[in-house]
Amino acid sequence: MEKLPLVIINSPTATGKTQLAVNLALEFGGEVISADSMQVYRYLDIGTAKPTMEERRGIKHHLIDIVNPDEEFNVALFAESASKIISELSEKETPIFVVGGTGLYIRALLRGIIETPDVDEKIRNYYRQLRGQYGKKYLYELLLQRDAAAAAQINPNDAVRVIRALEVLEQTGESITVKQKKHSFADTPYRTYKIGLQVERKELKQKIRLRTDKMITDGLLNEIKRVLAMGYREDLKPLQSLGYKQIIGFMHNKYDWERCVNLIKRDTWQYARRQMTWFAADKEINWFSPDSFSEISNNVENFLKRID
Repeated sequence: MEKLPLVIINSPTATGKTQLAVNLALEFGGEVISADSMQVYRYLDIGTAKPTMEERRGIKHHLIDIVNPDEEFNVALFAESASKIISELSEKETPIFVVGGTGLYIRALLRGIIETPDVDEKIRNYYRQLRGQYGKKYLYELLLQRDAAAAAQINPNDAVRVIRALEVLEQTGESITVKQKKHSFADTPYRTYKIGLQVERKELKQKIRLRTDKMITDGLLNEIKRVLAMGYREDLKPLQSLGYKQIIGFMHNKYDWERCVNLIKRDTWQYARRQMTWFAADKEINWFSPDSFSEISNNVENFLKRID
């Protein structure tokens, strides 16, 4: 069976992925599938950097605005939904551009979900109690002693992933990294050309600052107030994400406005750094500067025509 061609555009936040995807879709008569874990939510437009209708320039974007803030959406639902759309577009021979910064979503689409054991609540609660009693650092050091390979791939402050790595090790006797390695060799139904946009760190930091300022000017505070006024709880997953969480903290008088904006900039930069680490590990990504459209376009044309 012939593999379906996909152009994947994945790189850190604020690097210009959406604009590139739209330009390529216009050039080749394609459509865009969003691989962004936040842009799926309705009403959350500014803080998720959702492309406006003007920015989409008439190009069909899939998997944007498909669930309400209080509805479940996860990597498995994304992979299932995206696969169905890809199948339908491929039948019409429509070029497909998958764009987003959620690396886990893209990996799940291409390789499927990593097979790990179901959560054992007793084990999970045990590690949660350890975290509550001794803190995140203690938990991370525990993982470092038991599974150094897994610890090397996890941010010490990411207690959720630390606990999951400890759970998998305890339940299966096998490191989660071993399962990930097996998973990376799984067959994929797609033929892919991966594009990454490379921006110097100093420049990217400035882009994040400017984009945050624009979000504030565009009315991020009022967007959150509107969503809360609709009856959505502030502890919902999407309202605890970048930008929203910090402003809700401001609304609770945890800090002043200037500190709030600086926190958004700082935390977005830290998120971008984690994305850089994730994508740097993918050796299939072809890296370009954002102003290399002509070169990118030629490569995409060759890929779609199967010219090596």
